[in-house]
Amino acid sequence: MSGGFSEAERERIRERLVDEGRELFSRYGLKKTTIADLTEPVGIATSTFYQFFESKEDLYVEILEREGEEMLPRLLAPFEEHDDPEAAIVGFLSRLMDEIESNPLIRRLLVEPQEMQLLRDYHTEEELREGREQSLAYFLPYVEAWYEAGAVRGPDPMVVASAIRSVSFLTLHQNDIGEDLYPETRDLVIRAVAKGLTE
Repeated sequence: MSGGFSEAERERIRERLVDEGRELFSRYGLKKTTIADLTEPVGIATSTFYQFFESKEDLYVEILEREGEEMLPRLLAPFEEHDDPEAAIVGFLSRLMDEIESNPLIRRLLVEPQEMQLLRDYHTEEELREGREQSLAYFLPYVEAWYEAGAVRGPDPMVVASAIRSVSFLTLHQNDIGEDLYPETRDLVIRAVAKGLTE
């Protein structure tokens, strides 16, 4: 036992903190959510929080990692479903952007500059670079196979994969594009990039 909790209690409290964190970070963001906001619904003292996580940033990172693991199979499914690279790229980008647009936790992270800055401050430059590389590594093998088969074009597979992923940043400019124009603009850009890389 640690801190007076059994292993079962520790697991239950940890999961409650993750659930509360997901809800509060989605609604208020990392900066505005306090340790007390996280611990009060769970029924533990604020000082007890540190038996489970080093900081609220540590909890935030764990929640984001879990969110990513849960999303990943859905996002990568088009690469398995389609032999045609163009269709696979369109499917992947459509799902990725749907996820960003509908998941309040991911959306807040990308849209609110202070959220991303807090996360950057929490990580070293090396960790951030590794994170960017990891986000490409999930679908890079598909791109490399297409590249070797001559089905996609570009300077090299890593640049092609980066170009594909960069389209998702269009979601950050919905207001600039205009709510009325955004859906068709988004779909047109997705199709244009997929076609341009595979022609």
